[in-house]
Order: sequence, then C-alpha cells, then structure tokens
Amino acid sequence: MTEDPATEPDRERRAAARRRRLVIVAGHAGRVDRARLGLADHSPEVQAAAVVALARAGALTVADVTWALGTGSTQLRRAAVESALEVRGPGSRSTLPALMVEALGDPDPLVVVGAAWFLAERRVPSAVAPLAAVAGVHGDARCREAAVAALGAIGDPTGLPAVLGALDDKPTIRRRATVALAAFDDPRVDVALRAAAADRDWQVRQAAEELLADDG
Repeated sequence: MTEDPATEPDRERRAAARRRRLVIVAGHAGRVDRARLGLADHSPEVQAAAVVALARAGALTVADVTWALGTGSTQLRRAAVESALEVRGPGSRSTLPALMVEALGDPDPLVVVGAAWFLAERRVPSAVAPLAAVAGVHGDARCREAAVAALGAIGDPTGLPAVLGALDDKPTIRRRATVALAAFDDPRVDVALRAAAADRDWQVRQAAEELLADDG
C-alpha cells in the first residue's frame, strides 16, 4: 500500500492502458499467444481488446466467444458480438449463431445490436422469431432498428409481419423497415410501400417511392 492511496486508481488505469496497447499491437502483429494472455487480465478493457486482437489475428474461437458472453463484463460482451463474424472453425456455423440468438436478450443494447448484425450477415433463419420479438417490443430504438434490418437481410417470409409492424415506429425505424420490404415477395408489400410513400418523413417517402419505381 502506498502512502498516497488516492493515486492508486490512476496508477492502475495507466497500467491497464499500457497492457491494452500491448494486446492491440499483438493482434496487429499476429502474435496470438501474447494477445490471448489478455483474456486472463483483470481489466475488462484489456480483455475486450484481447478478443478484438484475436479476431484480427484470425484466432478467435467459438469457445472464446462463449466465455466472453458469459463473463458479465459489458465491454467484453460487446467485443464478442462485434468480433464474432471473424470466427471460423468448429461450431462457427452451429453453436455461434445460437449464441448470437441468445445475445438478443442481453441487457446491454449494443450487445443486442451487434448480435442482430451478426445474424443479418450470416442470414440465420432460426433467428427470425427472436428478431421479430426484438423488433416489436424492445425498449431501445437502436435494437428495434437493428432487428428490422436483420429481418430484411434474412428475407424469411415469417419475418414480414414484424417488418410491417415497424412501419408504425419512429422515423429511423420506419426508414429501415421500408428498405427491408424489398426482401419480401408478398402482396402486402406493395400496399405497405404505397402507404409509406405518403409518410410524414421525407426519407421514408423517398425509399418507398424508389422501391415502387423499381417494381414499375
């Protein structure tokens, strides 16, 4: 214990920042063993940097993501969902999508957004129902918007009702839902686009008019 305890938090923050930089450099240099040491660090920031570094080096595994999502650290969970697309190998097409579906229930909105992005990029059909639930009832508009975008990317017909429902949400979500309608072949789409063409938000109107013109 030092004679000036008030300096300890600052000293630890500086030390953690140095360790974090070393982990980041290791990821850029492809030094996987050194980057992986960061996962055992007691600082959440260093751990999160280690996840990103391992992803950059092509060494992040499903086991790493599983561990990161279960640690309780918000920074680490965000890093896990944001880096998950870089995971290859065993479980990346089965266990990993299931983990991302589960992450849609995370208490942190940015974890939910990251998980929805993964599911959109991987076009995971089994995620349609959970994404529809997020699009309809989540309390954070960012999550609803990300879920609507993912439903459009996946394009499964069972996701259409949730996209149609999003046309009554906030302007940013209505814009996203209007664009997402392009993924569906259903008579309800044309009806919805014509209604969106009269929306009070000009960007919603513009997106709807462009899609209607394409159909014409």
